[in-house]
This record gives sequence, C-alpha cells and structure tokens, in this order.
Amino acid sequence: MTSGPLAARWFRVIATFEAISWTALLVAVFLKRVVDAPHEGGVPVVGMIHGVGFVIYLISTVWAARRLRWSLRVTLVGLAASIPPLCTLVFERWLVRHGKLTTGSARSSGAVAAPSRG
Repeated sequence: MTSGPLAARWFRVIATFEAISWTALLVAVFLKRVVDAPHEGGVPVVGMIHGVGFVIYLISTVWAARRLRWSLRVTLVGLAASIPPLCTLVFERWLVRHGKLTTGSARSSGAVAAPSRG
C-alpha cells in the first residue's frame, strides 16, 4: 500500500477525532463554568485529550499535504481549520468534494497519469 491512501484515511480519522474532542472540551467547559459540575467538569482530562488530538491533527495535516501534494494554500487552510471548533470536519468535507483526499490529486500537480482504457 502506498502512503497516499494511508495518509488520506489517517487524516480523515484524525480530523473527526479532533472535532469530537473539541466538542467534548466545550461541553466540559460549559459544565464547569455554567453548571458548576464537580471535578471541574472534566476539563483537565478532556483538555489533555483534545490537546493531543490537536497536535496529531497538525502533524497529520502536514503529512497528508506532502503525500497527496496539496498546495501551500490548501495546507495552510487545513492547519488553520484546527482552531475554530468543528472546522476540521468542514475542511475534510471540502477536501472530499474537491478530490484532494485521493492519490489522483497528485495528477493535478503535474504528475504523469497512466493512460485510460476507453
């Protein structure tokens, strides 16, 4: 298996995990600040999980960008998508719609494509 499909699959999983962990952190902060839940609403634990997911998302974005030959602009948007809540999912959906999570996206960057059998 080449690393392109692996990078795409890994990116999709991590983008989803990052969005879920962001949501969990927002819920935990709400519980801590508004509901005054015990144990700080789970913020320390959920915050650490989200922090790890955030870092892994950044690394997987750069890895996928290199393997799938994303432009610098697309890569920077992907990295910026990690900041607002749930934007990693929006970015991942955009990549799917525009064919940027396939190894075929390398063709648009100048790679030679195999002739099709028509």
